[in-house]
Amino acid sequence: MTDTTSMTDSIYFAPLLPWQQALWTQLTNRVLTPPQSLPHALLAAGMQGMGKRAFVWRLVAWLLCHERSSHPLGACGDCDSCQWLRSGTHPSLQVLPIITMPISADHANSREASSSTTKKSKSDKKSAKSVSNAALTIKVDDIRALQPFIYQGGRGMRICVLDHAEQMTIAAANALLKTLEEPQSQVHLFLISDTPAQLLPTIKSRVQQLALQSIDAMVALEYVTQALGSTVNREAVGTEAIEQLLQLANGAPLAAIDLAQAAWYSKRALWLTTWQALRSGKRSSVAASDYWQNQLSIAEFIKLSELMLLDIRRVCLGLKAVQKDVNLLAALKDYQPSDSALEALATSLQQTKMSLQQNVQEKFGYDKLMQDLALL
Repeated sequence: MTDTTSMTDSIYFAPLLPWQQALWTQLTNRVLTPPQSLPHALLAAGMQGMGKRAFVWRLVAWLLCHERSSHPLGACGDCDSCQWLRSGTHPSLQVLPIITMPISADHANSREASSSTTKKSKSDKKSAKSVSNAALTIKVDDIRALQPFIYQGGRGMRICVLDHAEQMTIAAANALLKTLEEPQSQVHLFLISDTPAQLLPTIKSRVQQLALQSIDAMVALEYVTQALGSTVNREAVGTEAIEQLLQLANGAPLAAIDLAQAAWYSKRALWLTTWQALRSGKRSSVAASDYWQNQLSIAEFIKLSELMLLDIRRVCLGLKAVQKDVNLLAALKDYQPSDSALEALATSLQQTKMSLQQNVQEKFGYDKLMQDLALL
């Protein structure tokens, strides 16, 4: 099996996530039961890690499957349609932006994604980093290019998927409105968005949102426990640790799994030690920068720093720390950074992200961050 085939299998034919079963049954029953109706345009929206992309790609495969009536639980995987999906050449499917197909499945298989990520070379990471928001932008010409596909009749069901729909330009969104206002027979549009607040109200008013955001806490806990139990030492990931992961991931199970497996998550206590050493002058920013460059990529260090800042803010406001397994209270007992200092470091992290998109060397970014961390 080729890498491409394996990837499309994980996207289109992955097992249904437990918290999505009710919605899956509701939608498939609507398609299989007269009058066999399905909304013309559907929006899968919400935070990353809840499996919205996994649901959409699975539903797309099932809708296009030639044997769907006898396979209500998912696409058959064997018919011509399923084979076209495996090869990435389905004539009845169009996806924007092109770069998201078929690489993004909103953690359709969290463990597989994590495993493949750890095997990337440095050049692969640089290539991945170059996929910026600009590359995900959906322009008006992209929408116009879909029109012949949408308006040609007599070809059976046709599906358009707009991933990262919030990245549509104003002109693109306005061009899409015409299609939404003039639904075509057997044409279905799926919009996927991590930040639906950025979508135009006129777009949101013309699509039906999929009920994907409600995830029962016990279902999430059981799912994460089972997933991590097969990949991580159970003694190291107990119930309290998993509850913490889910809280940090805002209840999104797949995000919690990715968080547990992230290289930077295990270095939170080390981050605190580095901060205290820098602030007290026991370690220079240059030495700290050299050390951390051998530990994490700067993108990973930024994620780590953002998480630590979030909890430090909570403690400074008199709230309880979310992280119970690192001793934030001890670190902040004799000294608490000011609001302005916290804001300054948060701004520095954002500026570093922007500079990395402009191909600034990671070393310079790390050096600047350590200087700013020393001032916190």
